[in-house]
Amino acid sequence: MIWRRHGRDMLLVAPFFGLFAVFGVWPVLRSAWLSLTDYHATDAPRFIGLRNYAELAADERFWTALANTAAYMASVSVIAVLLGLVLALNFGSNSRLHQAVRVAFFLPAVAGGVGAISAWKWLANSEAYGLFNSLRAALGLEPARFLGDPAWTLPVLVLVGVWSVLGYNLVIFVAGLRAIPEELYQAARLDGASRWQQLLHITLPNLRPTLVYVSVTGMIASFQVFYEPYLLYGAVDTLGGPLDSALMLVTYLFDRGFRQLDLGLASAAAWVLTTLLFGLTWVNLKLIGREAGR
Repeated sequence: MIWRRHGRDMLLVAPFFGLFAVFGVWPVLRSAWLSLTDYHATDAPRFIGLRNYAELAADERFWTALANTAAYMASVSVIAVLLGLVLALNFGSNSRLHQAVRVAFFLPAVAGGVGAISAWKWLANSEAYGLFNSLRAALGLEPARFLGDPAWTLPVLVLVGVWSVLGYNLVIFVAGLRAIPEELYQAARLDGASRWQQLLHITLPNLRPTLVYVSVTGMIASFQVFYEPYLLYGAVDTLGGPLDSALMLVTYLFDRGFRQLDLGLASAAAWVLTTLLFGLTWVNLKLIGREAGR
């Protein structure tokens, strides 16, 4: 009976589900199996249980990558959200100037990628011809090793990360601000409320779901950072930059899986990353669900 009623529809969607099973479900299940094996790409996988996870827990580079990723995620998330909100509050109208500002900040989201990171690598070059060092020379300061000094690694990566997501946050916040009824501000002005009071008691409470969405999705995206540290600090002998100060979880996974060919351990690292991302997503859904229920 079900086949007679929905058979044609099921045939139409069958190719999608087939491709999804082959290229989506099967790789995930295969990765879960490989995380429990000793597999170095050239030999057949050998089941070893949770030994890969125990090796990860004992690997100092893994914890360095986790700490670097957490610091990067926290810094980029906080700075990008705050700056995006400030820009949205000041450049959210339909005037041509404000539209041009929004376009200028949103361009990195469109024109980002390898080319943009290559430009940043020139800007932060440790030699005197790098733009940042040229500016330091104009101020009478000595050149800084922006890409060679561990103390500069996190600031440079955070600068690039904020630059790449700031325009997106700005656009989302502008959309959230425009969803707030203007009547609330009119009533507040009639009652003598200042702009600061309107921000605290009208804008931020009504913008809270947007703040939660931008914050948590930004955290998830920052946790998966790869090509910025890979292109800025990746070298022939190491992917972690000076003293592993640019080593992130995904670059650690790439290093163990595709350079050292320890695919079993890399699969275990991928599942640790997936578990952490699942936790962040769960927090996201709980917070958004709580806001939606109010």
